Amino acid sequence: MSKTTEVAVRRSRVPATVRAVRPRQWVKNLLVLAAPLAAGRLLEPAVIKGTALAFVAFCLISAAVYLVNDVRDVAEDRQHPTKRFRPIAAGELKPATALVLAAVLGACGLALGFVVSTPLGITMVVYVALQLLYSAYLKHLPVVDLAMVASAFLLRAIAGGVATGIPLSQWFLLVAAFGSFFMVAGKRYSEMKALGGEAGTRRSLTRYSESYLRFAWMMAAVMVLISYSLWAFENRGNGALGVPWTAISIAPFTLALLQYALEVDAGTADEPEEVVLNDRVLQGLGVVWVAVISAAVFF
Repeated sequence: MSKTTEVAVRRSRVPATVRAVRPRQWVKNLLVLAAPLAAGRLLEPAVIKGTALAFVAFCLISAAVYLVNDVRDVAEDRQHPTKRFRPIAAGELKPATALVLAAVLGACGLALGFVVSTPLGITMVVYVALQLLYSAYLKHLPVVDLAMVASAFLLRAIAGGVATGIPLSQWFLLVAAFGSFFMVAGKRYSEMKALGGEAGTRRSLTRYSESYLRFAWMMAAVMVLISYSLWAFENRGNGALGVPWTAISIAPFTLALLQYALEVDAGTADEPEEVVLNDRVLQGLGVVWVAVISAAVFF
């Protein structure tokens, strides 16, 4: 273990097992709220219960996946400027211990998913299968690796619907799919920009260029905005007091998309959850959007 790593380990007061499951990244699992919110049923007791359990289940299963990935990528992570401080790469947590913890968390997550509903359990099985395939092989294939990471975001959004029996509209699926691809392409673009155009420890980046990844995330941004706008205008007459709240929601949605794109363009969106947790402007726009869309679907 390097001297730099030793210092970093001593200064951390959070147990290695807690840091290894990446609790800050669990913010991604809030995507399970998307379908109930869009359907205007988030405040129903049964929906609240199903959504909360789906969130917990995905926190457990995603933590298991993170552990398996870190064990598999330990050699590469030790060469990375920031990932080398992860507990397994830094030698704080033994790989064998991490795999046992992953098995326990994964089993608990899948069991909870099937208890909530069979479709949720199946969704989680698909999530695990795709993530394991990604970790073992598919992460080295350009374009395919973007689709695999995007599928993890998409399946979280789908989980909120299947856990509560809420039908998923074509517009919801399009927005969720292109929104997921936008974040992932932006993540890869930021990684490449931060590395100065070099691939670093991620082999698939050798097949990309900054211009290609810029094209990918810009295309996805356009598609998600078009899909969202079509949904908003289709439902503009359903608002309280006759106000077209869904149409109005296009404004904060677009501004939030542009704010996130600003982070992507600056090369600081390699960890989407960090952008969400630290960008105050983005958080403010998110609050405005939630308020407007709530007026549309709850009243």
